[in-house]
Amino acid sequence: MPSPSCKQCRRAGEKLFLKGERCFLPKCAMVKKNYPPGQHGNKMTKRMTEYGMQLSVKQRIKRGYGIKEKQLKNYFNKVKNKAGNTEELLLQKLEMRLDNIVYRSELADSRRQARQMVSHGFFSIGGRSVNKPSYELKAGDEIKIKDSKLKKTFIATKIKSASKKDAKNNWVYFDYKEGVIKVLGVPGLRETGNSGGIQMVIEYYSR
Repeated sequence: MPSPSCKQCRRAGEKLFLKGERCFLPKCAMVKKNYPPGQHGNKMTKRMTEYGMQLSVKQRIKRGYGIKEKQLKNYFNKVKNKAGNTEELLLQKLEMRLDNIVYRSELADSRRQARQMVSHGFFSIGGRSVNKPSYELKAGDEIKIKDSKLKKTFIATKIKSASKKDAKNNWVYFDYKEGVIKVLGVPGLRETGNSGGIQMVIEYYSR
């Protein structure tokens, strides 16, 4: 039976990478059943309105980042009147969350797993334990894996894997030797490839 996570991807019409490595395998639900869930999902051809597209993309971004409607709207309200590119500012609110940074560092296979790690007290920032997934980081911050958590088998496996890889992000770096995630900078639209979706979210909330 497909998991709730897989159904979210099928509703969104694209992979949200909610199940980590499974999303890259042939058994991924978006490979086997690339249509909306439900009895008539594979027969749905209804043309979507502009509002419907905005709503659909907003839902996709909420599911992808694992946040609620209130959180996304609050992020928009915080940046809508700020000087600068509203798209980029909203994207940065999402990307600079602690759970997302852990995910981007490749220490977690999915944002869901990253949230669990944060909630279970795996990390400290500036010598202080932080267990809030929405904690907002800034360039220069360092996220340390607690010594007691370094003994976990899957953490040891990730560290071993990281030692064989080149860093993919130029703004987040996992220093496997020190057990520290380093926030080197702030991402732009190009680094994440989310520009179209973020713009639709802004249009939705600006109606």
